[in-house]
Amino acid sequence: MTFDPALHPASDSIRSQWWFLFRGDRILVRRGADTSVRPFFTDVSFVEAGLMHRQYLGCLNDIDCYTAELASEARVSSAAELQPVRQLLGAVDDELAAVAGRANQMIHWARTHQFCGRCGHVTRDAENERAKICPACGLVNYPRVSPAIIVAVLNAGRILLARSTRIGASFYSVLAGFVEPGETLEECVSREIREEVGLRVTDIRYFGSQPWPFPNSLMVAFTARYAGGEIRLNPSEIAAADWFSAGALPPVPGRWSIARRLIDWFEKTEGRR
Repeated sequence: MTFDPALHPASDSIRSQWWFLFRGDRILVRRGADTSVRPFFTDVSFVEAGLMHRQYLGCLNDIDCYTAELASEARVSSAAELQPVRQLLGAVDDELAAVAGRANQMIHWARTHQFCGRCGHVTRDAENERAKICPACGLVNYPRVSPAIIVAVLNAGRILLARSTRIGASFYSVLAGFVEPGETLEECVSREIREEVGLRVTDIRYFGSQPWPFPNSLMVAFTARYAGGEIRLNPSEIAAADWFSAGALPPVPGRWSIARRLIDWFEKTEGRR
């Protein structure tokens, strides 16, 4: 599948349509006879009067993709169900999950930017770019993107993995954290590792990135080398952390996350040396 983002459909578009519909932070889905999940609808006439924040997303394999939020009074068919967007990861094709995630991010932005943050006036959609404009004071707001780093720290053929204090966290993963204002990505890597486990790192290198639209993060992945210190947990964030060798890893995140890509890379390269 190939997705081409756009602000408006082609003027002569007669393509099929897919609608990604939300209520709060949940997406409306239907299940096939084989229990497969379909997170889009080709016909929204059953809720046409109850759709808010409608937006065109772009084209996925010659199919026009739209998103909208169900109004509180909109009735949902008994054949459909609302579920967290994250549950689509691994349950549908990666490209389709990515479009659903993009839709979730756009709906969250539209919902939280209905009024100007400077003067309180009702905003309107810009015509030629993805933005909200205040007609009273002229303030322009673009879709919010919150950058965060995620990093695989290596030490003598081992990788640093940690388990979060979040309720229900049962797996280990590489460390991550949000970038602070005025901070470079590399500075954020060093700070997060120091704050969460008390270690120093060096040789910080870019690895890749992944949108994480729950609701608006961008994960920027790095690798780094251990430079000193002993593991000291920040108890407000980290429940456990240790060095692990390839072939002896604890439970780790699913294949759809860049955290797993970092761990798989370690197993295939650094961990086999």
